[in-house]
Order: sequence, then structure tokens, then C-alpha cells
Amino acid sequence: MKFRSTTRLFLWLLPLLLLSGSCALRQHFTRGAPYTTVYVARHAEKDLTPGLADPALTPAGQQRALALRDAIGKNQWVGAVFTTNTSRTRATAAPLAEAHKLPVEVYDAGQLRVLAARIRGRFTGQVVLVVGHSNTILETIEALGASRPVPTIQGDEYDYLLEVRVPRDSTRTPTAVARRYGARSSGQ
Repeated sequence: MKFRSTTRLFLWLLPLLLLSGSCALRQHFTRGAPYTTVYVARHAEKDLTPGLADPALTPAGQQRALALRDAIGKNQWVGAVFTTNTSRTRATAAPLAEAHKLPVEVYDAGQLRVLAARIRGRFTGQVVLVVGHSNTILETIEALGASRPVPTIQGDEYDYLLEVRVPRDSTRTPTAVARRYGARSSGQ
């Protein structure tokens, strides 16, 4: 009889122990990092039909959103996902946010320094995704304190994934690198 109650108690406590261990590991692997990693991406390919106020992603854009999830989220814990308030940016970020069970937080592209301060203040040592537009993503890099890794982003370039490392030590300068992900953009 005592064996049964001990076994039941163990089986009841096991999921709680595993869950708390998982949370502790997540905290160890993110908050303990010597820098915050901020991935900055342009929204994926959008519908170019004239007259659309808030165009959705094309099928190619939907595929790129999945590629973004895979490029960032497979081996990393993600702490936050930010987008502007448009369908195309939210749809680009959605697969990664869903994979990590995170809300998509909206930011004002006209207030990039506010976004940068929020990331530095609340997500230190974590991985963050920011999805913006061709005319804001390089400015986002600069707001985070890094130099532009590329001089410009063309209107038909959707495949840049910019990675900014913001050191915990505020005396050190953030760095940024550019790489490509997913299918090649038509502008290459």
C-alpha cells in the first residue's frame, strides 16, 4: 500500500520537476549569455497589387516566414518577438513566435531608440527577433548601437537576416553581421 502511494506521488511530482528543470535550463542558456542577440529582418515577400493598404504575404513570403523560423529558432531559446503593426510583418514573425509560444509585440518604427532601450532593459542575455521594413531595419541596427553591416536594403531584397550582438558590458560596442536565409531574393 505504501509503495502505491509513493509511486503515485512520484508520478504526480515528476511533470512538475521536469517543467521547473526546463525553465531553469532556459534561463541558464539565455539570461546568462554575455550578450543579447537581436535578429533584425525585413518582412517577407508581400502582395504587390496596387492599392492595397496593408498587403499580405505571397506564397513565397509565407515560405520565407517558415525559413526565418528555422534559421533562428531551431537551436535557440527566443525571448521576444517584435514587429511593426502591419499584416506582413506580423505574418513574417508568426511562425517563430508560435514555435516559442510567444506573443508578437508591436513597436513603433518611428521610435526605434525606445525599442532598443526596451530590448536592452528587458531582454538582456536573450535572443530577440525584430521584423521591420526595408527603410527601417538598418536604422534599427544603428539604434541598437551597431554599425550597418550592409549599406542599403533594396526594395526587392527580402532575404537578409541581420544579427546584432549587444554586450552586457555597456563599455563595449555592439556588432552586427548580415547573412542571407531562405530562397534567394529576386534582387540578387
